[in-house]
Amino acid sequence: METVPRPGAATLDPGPHPAKPGLRELKKQRTRDALLRAALELFTTQGYERTTVDEIAEAVEISQRTFFRYFAGKEDAALFTQLLAERHFLDVVRQRPPHEPPLEALRQAMLESWDTMRETVEQRIPLELHLKAYRLIESTPALLAVYLRRSAELEEELAVLIAEREGLDVDADPRPRVAVALFGGVMRLTGRMWGLGADFSVASIREMTQTYLDAVRPALAQNWRTATE
Repeated sequence: METVPRPGAATLDPGPHPAKPGLRELKKQRTRDALLRAALELFTTQGYERTTVDEIAEAVEISQRTFFRYFAGKEDAALFTQLLAERHFLDVVRQRPPHEPPLEALRQAMLESWDTMRETVEQRIPLELHLKAYRLIESTPALLAVYLRRSAELEEELAVLIAEREGLDVDADPRPRVAVALFGGVMRLTGRMWGLGADFSVASIREMTQTYLDAVRPALAQNWRTATE
């Protein structure tokens, strides 16, 4: 039977691994990554709701108590690499040339993120498993609700970052939040349509990302009404 994690249990920290971890830290990383992989494999094969913490811990041959040292619960394990990918995206946005317009900086950062995702994610799990977890979130209402809430927090962080790039006050000028809301909506649509397709490769979602983002500007500018005689 699953228990509620004790107060002070570890929370999700998708930050990068230290460059040169000591033996103790390396052992902790290996245990966490083994738990992460076991959790995602179980979630994507037998379902998120049907998987228990006990099963995840048993798969790695550790105790349930040890599981809660690394994750606050199943939810944290299910969302871990998605949040890791989002932090990677934020870092890429920060590195974009300052002369790029906001939407172009976001577009280029997203495409670059897909190009470098493998080295970021595969430190912990196979990229294919990460993509399966992405589809799992879309099809699991409990996970999707939490993911959308956390995505809203990311969008606010992005809006502040864009405002800083443009020398604006994010609370006085609505444009940074509007731009990020537009971008976030397109990305959520991309993820949903990709999940409904038959090609679940990185190349497929990257191509779809580029196509949908490229459609934004002309779609907003053109007259949508069908010409009548």
